[in-house]
Amino acid sequence: MDWKSSIGGFKSYLKLEKSLSENTVEAYIRDINKLTQYLNHKSLKQSADQIELTHLQDFLVWANELGMNARTQSRVISGIKSFFKYLLIEDIRKDDPTELLESPKIGRKLPETLSTEEIEELIAAIDLSKPNGERNKAMLETLYGSGLRVSELIGLKISNIFFNDNFLKITGKGDKERLVPIGSVALKQIEIYRELVRSHLDINPEYIDILFLNKLGSKLSRVMVFKIIKTLAERIGLKKNISPHTFRHSFATHLIEGGADLRAVQEMLGHESIITTEIYTHLDRDFLRNEIIQFHPRS
Repeated sequence: MDWKSSIGGFKSYLKLEKSLSENTVEAYIRDINKLTQYLNHKSLKQSADQIELTHLQDFLVWANELGMNARTQSRVISGIKSFFKYLLIEDIRKDDPTELLESPKIGRKLPETLSTEEIEELIAAIDLSKPNGERNKAMLETLYGSGLRVSELIGLKISNIFFNDNFLKITGKGDKERLVPIGSVALKQIEIYRELVRSHLDINPEYIDILFLNKLGSKLSRVMVFKIIKTLAERIGLKKNISPHTFRHSFATHLIEGGADLRAVQEMLGHESIITTEIYTHLDRDFLRNEIIQFHPRS
């Protein structure tokens, strides 16, 4: 089977059977395209059902020589492994050449977080005299108050906000639904935005149930949310490289610092594996270090 047909089938499999988002599917396809790029560069004619372990190992050597870092290599390998598992499922191959393929060793990168003071400073820097000010404040309060991904924020529906119960119903990765608690401060700001700003917009019927809208009454883009946060960071002179995801990291971090159960945080964030959530426990290190310095007899 030629590469075009194999990749096309893999794309359909990811969309229809795995129910992955468009962005995630495209990321997988880019990983496979890197492998085909290598094969073309080396004038190798092997189709997907003819690839062997040695081809993949040579591909990694080539990727390393191009300057691809270990983290990117690891991600690409993950995509390639998924592709060959799909070929097995479809009986296109009888073996998996990635079975003995090793990923490069990478250290776990700790996420950038904000202190509560920095979050308050960012929110205070919003110009509430402008029409989008109340909306932006509501967005930041929601990001920090519920730990949403940016895609979940811009897709948040009014019908999925349970004001009396302080819960949001969120559709996350793989179209999986979860209930996420949200603080009263964020809910109050959402109400202010709806009453003072959103109610006066000429809303596109397609987005009538979407909470956060632009001035044209349409859904916000991910890029716009990034720009809003970057502008606020510049305004207060914040040197950290932050994004909407930084609020999600900070949400999880502050919960765990406050003593929240790791499993509960996993559920709120929508992580499939608790290992992903465990990264936030790094913030206890400063506390533990201070405890040792203060109380250990040998400190």
